[in-house]
Parts: sequence; C-alpha cells; structure tokens
Amino acid sequence: MFDVQKVRADFPILSQQVNGKPLVYFDNGATSQTPQVVIDTIVDYYSRYNANIHRGVHTLSQLATDAYEEARLKIQKHFNAKHNYEIILTSGTTESINLVANGFASILQKDDEVIVSALEHHSNIVPWQMLCEHTGAILKVIPMSIHGELIMEEYDKLLSNKTKLVFCNHISNALGTLNPIEYIIKKAHGVGAAVLIDGAQACPHLKPDVQALDVDFYVASAHKMCGPTGVGMLYGKEEWLRKLPPYKGGGEMIATVTFEKTTYADLPHKFEAGTPNICGGIAFGAAIDYMNTVGFDNIAKQEEELLAYGTKKVQEIEGVTIYGPEDLSKKASVISFNIEGIHPYDIGTIIDKLGIAVRTGHHCAQPIMDFFKIPGTIRASFAFYNTKEEIDIFVEAVKKAKLMLS
Repeated sequence: MFDVQKVRADFPILSQQVNGKPLVYFDNGATSQTPQVVIDTIVDYYSRYNANIHRGVHTLSQLATDAYEEARLKIQKHFNAKHNYEIILTSGTTESINLVANGFASILQKDDEVIVSALEHHSNIVPWQMLCEHTGAILKVIPMSIHGELIMEEYDKLLSNKTKLVFCNHISNALGTLNPIEYIIKKAHGVGAAVLIDGAQACPHLKPDVQALDVDFYVASAHKMCGPTGVGMLYGKEEWLRKLPPYKGGGEMIATVTFEKTTYADLPHKFEAGTPNICGGIAFGAAIDYMNTVGFDNIAKQEEELLAYGTKKVQEIEGVTIYGPEDLSKKASVISFNIEGIHPYDIGTIIDKLGIAVRTGHHCAQPIMDFFKIPGTIRASFAFYNTKEEIDIFVEAVKKAKLMLS
C-alpha cells in the first residue's frame, strides 16, 4: 500500500517552513527533492571511500570504482538497455544532447534535414540550431495545436529521405504533454532517420524501456529523479555510439597517447573524459533504487490523482486559463496556467510569501509561450510525495494573490 505520509517522511526538506509557513513544493518539474537514503549515500562516499576511479589499485579507488560501475548497471537495468556500455554518464540532459549533436557534426551534410518538435526545452533546440549552422543542414519543426499537442499529420509530411535526425521530448516540461514517441520513432526509422528522445521530464513519472521503444538515443537527469544535480545519462544504441567521435578529449577516454597519434578507449569510456561526478553517479544509482522501491505503479497512480484533483481545483479560480492537453491521460502531473490580467511572476512572488514554491516564466520554452502569445505561465508540477491538502493550500493562496492584484 502507498502511504504518502510515510513517503514524505523520507524527504527531510518537506518538513521545513518557508516564510513561517509549511513548505508546499510544486516545482518538481525544475528539480525533485532528495530522500534521506540518497543524502546518506552522498555522505557515505565522502566519509568512507572518496577516491578517483578506474585508475588506482589502492583499496579506496577500487571501492569507488565498483560503486560507480554498479550505479551504471542499475541505470542500465532501469532503462532496459541491452549493454551496460550503452549508458554514458554525463553532467545531465543538456550535456547528453550536446554530446550527440557534436557527434553528428561530422556526419551531417549540407541540405540534410533534422526535425525538432515545437514543444521542446531550449536544451533540445539550441544544440540542433548550432549543428545546422555548422553543417548546413536544415532544421524543421513539428507544429503544435492549440491544445499543446503535436500535429502528427504535419510530422508525416516533414519526413523524407533527407531526414537524418528527429528530436522530441517524451513529456513537455512547460505543458506536461505526453508525446506519442512510439509513433515518432517508428515513422522516423521508416525513412532511415535516427531519433533522440529527451526524457528529463518523463523519467520521474514513468519507466522507459529503451529496447521496446527502439529509440536510438534517450537522455535523462538524476536531479529530476530524486537524485543529485550535475549528473545524468545518455543511452545510445551501440551501433551509433561506435560511429560517433569522442565529444571531449582528456584522461580516461584514451587507450594510448603519443605525440604522433592517440587511440580512444572502448565504450563507455570513449565519451567520459576526465574525472566524473563520481559521488553523483553513485547517488544516481541510489535514487533509482529508491524510486523503484516506491514503485512506478504507485507513483503513477498518486500523480494521476493529484493532476485530476489539482486541475479541478485550479479551474475554480475565476479568469483562469490552463494550457496543454484537456485530456488528462495525455499529460503528466503539470498544471500550467495564467489568470486574466495578472502577470504570472506577480502570483509566484506573492504565494512564495505563503511558503509555496512554483515556477513562473517561460520555463526555457520560449517558442511555446510565443505560440500562445503570453509572457509565461504559472507552473505547478507535482511529485508522488505531494498531497491533495497541499493543492488546497496552493489554490487558496492563488485566490488570495488574485484578490491582492485585482
């Protein structure tokens, strides 16, 4: 049985007060909170076996190496990658995307085409724009509807034998839209194109199976999944990882070095130059263990209930507009909304004084805001440790802020 109060006790930050009020944390789309077991893992590393990995024969180095590689195995199992060396540990989603974009700079040719969706975070737009500027490739965009959903008929029209890469997020950070990535992947493969899926917003809510998806690249960040900041992963099919050149040069990613020639290490080390975020990688594994202990079926059920309840309560606010799919089965636990005549920043500032954390602004997704002709939204993003009582407090706070600003 899922006991939300028992789960909340795992997160020390949730018991604190902010501005004299109990914290209501609804900014999970930006970063999730960290359970004590992950915090303890971080403390344990620095207290007992802090050492560099893959290089030392001494005991601490061996302990650190074993723990780091065990974390890689946990990530492999969680995402169901075929091989552990298909998991590249990075600083996060943004670096993972840039790693792939950098690799394709030597593959794409002038007038090749790449496709990105209109629902993307800036980190899944800008690297591809830079890639196109460098190679002469052409960037095309899958348009979205007024309901914040991608128009698949238009996607079909964009695909051709010129299409080499397709990029799409699994779930939109700004609207919560759950994209039809299975269809997107299958259609792209039909014209011989590779696909990268940005899973940063999806992985806190569901458990992707990269083999079942048949995706070429999948990226995620630990800090969205109850883990630390500064670490994430790139899954890449072995055939693609062997084709792509190294992203960065330095220690660890080499086999041999002379002044005449350098040869590169095998996967995954080919893409992991320098001393990594060792503690972060180990804690990423601990966070995945924790989320699997809670259970993704339990997480999904709790968050579906929160989304349904929260949507109903927010709709009671006079003058409110909610952005994104009306069908809640097509979105994750995000409510992105505005109140007529009031800037979202003003609402966010006032409710912060009442201990409530939400995100306001364009959410690093300016093209979405431009589509709706708005400066930004108020985004309440829920996690499995949130409650309906917190939603009640949040909605009442928004109503109070609205009265103050009217």
